[in-house]
Amino acid sequence: MYLCPLCQAPLTQEAMQYRCPQRHSFDVAREGYVNLLPVQQKKSKDPGDNQLMMQARRQFLQAGWYQPVVSALLEQLAVLPVTRLLDLGCGEGYYSGQIQQARPELQLYGVDISKAAIKAAARQYPAIRFAVASSYQLPFAATSFDAILRIYAPSLDAELCRVLADGGVLLSVSPAPEHLQQIKAALYPQVRLHSDDIIAISGLKHIKRQRLSFQLQLPADDLRALITMVPLGWKFNPETLAAFIATKPAVQCDFYLDLYQK
Repeated sequence: MYLCPLCQAPLTQEAMQYRCPQRHSFDVAREGYVNLLPVQQKKSKDPGDNQLMMQARRQFLQAGWYQPVVSALLEQLAVLPVTRLLDLGCGEGYYSGQIQQARPELQLYGVDISKAAIKAAARQYPAIRFAVASSYQLPFAATSFDAILRIYAPSLDAELCRVLADGGVLLSVSPAPEHLQQIKAALYPQVRLHSDDIIAISGLKHIKRQRLSFQLQLPADDLRALITMVPLGWKFNPETLAAFIATKPAVQCDFYLDLYQK
C-alpha cells in the first residue's frame, strides 16, 4: 500500500520499520503510525494546525456536536461498494474513528501533515492505519482505494485520481453558504457567504450534492472551542471573543456533501 516518499518505490514493513528497495527506511512510532513526510515536502518546521487548534477541535468533536455530519457520511457510505477508505487530512482521526466504529469491516487509512494530530489519532484509534504525509504527494500506490473522504482538506486532482480505483468515489465535505454566519457577523460589518459552486475535479464526475444544515446552542466552553478550531478564530481578540460568547448565540452549521466518482 505505502510508497516511499523519496523514490516512490513500494515500501515493505519489517518489524517496526518500512523499507524500500533503495534502502530508504521509515520507523513505525510506538503509537503505531509512520512518518512519510520528508523534510523537503515541509513548508515549515512543524506544519499543520497548531496545538491549540488541535485541542479545541478534539474537545468540540468529541462532545458530539457534529454528529449530524457523521450520520450523513455513514448513510452515504452504506450504499457504496467500499472496502478500503482513505481519510484525507484526517486530523486527530475523529471521523475515521466514527466510521471504524460503525463499519469495522472497512480497511481505513488516514493521513495528515500534522505529526501531533496523527500521533493523537494513532493513540486513540489503533485499528486504523495512520501516516504523516502530504496530501499533495500521497504515499500510496495507484488505485489503492475504493473511496476517499475529504473534509476541508487541500488536495490535488491528479493525486485523488491516481490513488482511486476505477469506479471509486470521493466524498467531499465543504462549507455551504450560511456556515458559521453568526461568528462572521461578530467580525465583519457585512457577512460574505460561502460559495455554492460545485467544484469541478479533473478526472472525476460529480454525482450528487447533499446540503446539511442545523443550529447549535453551545455552552460557553464548546463555543470557544469551535471558534478556536477554525481560521476565523485568529481574527478575534480576547475582548471581542468574550463579548461574543456572552451573547450565547445559536450558531448555524451548513455543509455540502459532494459525491464524485472516477
